Amino acid sequence: MQTASTNICERLCNKSIHEISLLLNIPRSTVNGIITKWKQLGTTATQPSSGRNFKMRERGQCVLKRTVHRSRQLSAE
Repeated sequence: MQTASTNICERLCNKSIHEISLLLNIPRSTVNGIITKWKQLGTTATQPSSGRNFKMRERGQCVLKRTVHRSRQLSAE
């Protein structure tokens, strides 16, 4: 029994990057990036990023940006 992914792979394996991008209607750079990532890592999953994570949540960042924006407007007056 063939799964959908093996069926797709069989159709796309012998195609060029240009042909794949036309078939899937996505940019060639995206196709190239996915293929390169697969060859290097063996997966297309997002890898953990380096550096420290944000301690502030998205809501807190919005409040901080709004506060900075307001203080800039007040100082310009």
